[in-house]
Amino acid sequence: MTNDLLNKFSLKEQVVIVTGSNRGIGLAIASGLNQMGAGVIRIDVRFDNNHNTNTHDVIFDLCEINKIKDLVETIYYKYGKIDALVNCAGVSLSSSDPYNDYDSYLKTININLNASFNMCSAVAPYMKKRGKGSIVNITSLGAERGFPDNPSYQISKAGIRQATKAMARDWGTHNIRVNNICPGYIRTTMTTKSYQNPQKNKERLNNMIIKRWGTPEDLIGPVAFLLSEASAYITGSDIYVDGGWICNGGL
Repeated sequence: MTNDLLNKFSLKEQVVIVTGSNRGIGLAIASGLNQMGAGVIRIDVRFDNNHNTNTHDVIFDLCEINKIKDLVETIYYKYGKIDALVNCAGVSLSSSDPYNDYDSYLKTININLNASFNMCSAVAPYMKKRGKGSIVNITSLGAERGFPDNPSYQISKAGIRQATKAMARDWGTHNIRVNNICPGYIRTTMTTKSYQNPQKNKERLNNMIIKRWGTPEDLIGPVAFLLSEASAYITGSDIYVDGGWICNGGL
């Protein structure tokens, strides 16, 4: 590869915000981007001491929607720019009566959809100033496929998936690209229960073309690509990291 081509994939000196990055997918992405030369600001409600990351960590509760604008402003003036945002923060709450558990519904929508939407809205003005930026929203197979007993999660992920396309349309003239990464079943704390259930584990594997559960590290490459200049002509798109689940016709 020529240096010019390699430089298109470079993340060196980028300032990247990664929400929900204390563990799981968010932590893997934050660590991976940092190792690739980006300056990463992790945002979460807490940070575990056992994770060895060379990142800048900000403890913040994304449920406090009305404080997000101030948070982003502080980051901008501290680091001088915001090149990219990766929205990983999300919850999946179990409920014995999900169609009447309004508290769980509101919390899920607030974190998965409202916080992500507001983070995007808060970083956009600073990206417009520089005439460029890249935003990646982590969605889910549940954004477009029906799964049992978790409507709030699916509604929230479908909402941010469509918001991504609206933002891509509205901010494209400012060279701000907005895309979705859609993970399949990734082995994390959130999916431990179904992973450890032999029947559910097998059912999930049966839907995958690549016969293994994903790992958080499987998300690093696709996210890095979308943040780099190598993807300069990609916006409003969905990239599936799901072992082939979404295209598997069966048999």
